[in-house]
Amino acid sequence: MTEQQPEQSSDSATPGGQGAGAAPAAAQSPVAGQSQVAGLAAEYAAKAGLHRTDDGRVDVLRSAGGVQGIAESIVPGLVFLVAFTVTRELTPSLVAALASAAAFTIARLAQRRPLTQALAGVVGVGISAWLANTTGRAEDFYLPGFFTNAAYILAMVVSIIVKWPVAGLLFGFIRNEGVEWRKDPDRVKAYRLGTWVIVAVLALRLIVQVPLYLMGADGLAALATTRLIMGAPLYILGVWVAWLVTRPAPADVEDQAGGGHAA
Repeated sequence: MTEQQPEQSSDSATPGGQGAGAAPAAAQSPVAGQSQVAGLAAEYAAKAGLHRTDDGRVDVLRSAGGVQGIAESIVPGLVFLVAFTVTRELTPSLVAALASAAAFTIARLAQRRPLTQALAGVVGVGISAWLANTTGRAEDFYLPGFFTNAAYILAMVVSIIVKWPVAGLLFGFIRNEGVEWRKDPDRVKAYRLGTWVIVAVLALRLIVQVPLYLMGADGLAALATTRLIMGAPLYILGVWVAWLVTRPAPADVEDQAGGGHAA
């Protein structure tokens, strides 16, 4: 909403196109560029599945995919663990996990809901099943998740280094800050801290789960259990904590309100 205002002012500066009108148009170009970045941030937040409540707060449960989305992320791994524990057969266990992931896709089709999350789950389970079936090691079913976590950690650390912390792109959209927070060193610092919180959550998964993976079959049950516990539940907790540590100070909120009245 707010990011469209600079574009309107840019249009109003262009009549005539020459002389005095050209300078304001040029002066507005950086603002227009920020407007485009703010739009991209909002689009990124939407694609990331981040949602806000009616009172402008982050909807943590919905951002995690809601009850059905959480089930889609947990059930295939749980089915694989139970099936392998009971049968000690890799192939039937992998088939059962794939079938459970496919069932969620069929359910979304019946509900006429977006298939993106369910299809991503099917692809992820399919890759994990293929890898485990290829190597013949049940613990390899969980191996792709380590690379996914590592990739997210790398991307978030880079975002902190270049001073575009991911938490700012996501939460700034929810708080209607756009990318204006980048003009305030304190807000940049807060969003960098919030991004570090999410990085810590992802890193904790690797710290706990990689040693269990390296134990081979002896660590499979513990690996599968920690994968379930440290999946959606830990993600929800991490997002909530990151939201709390990036809240604007009360004085900043009052200043913004005062500035709005002055305008």
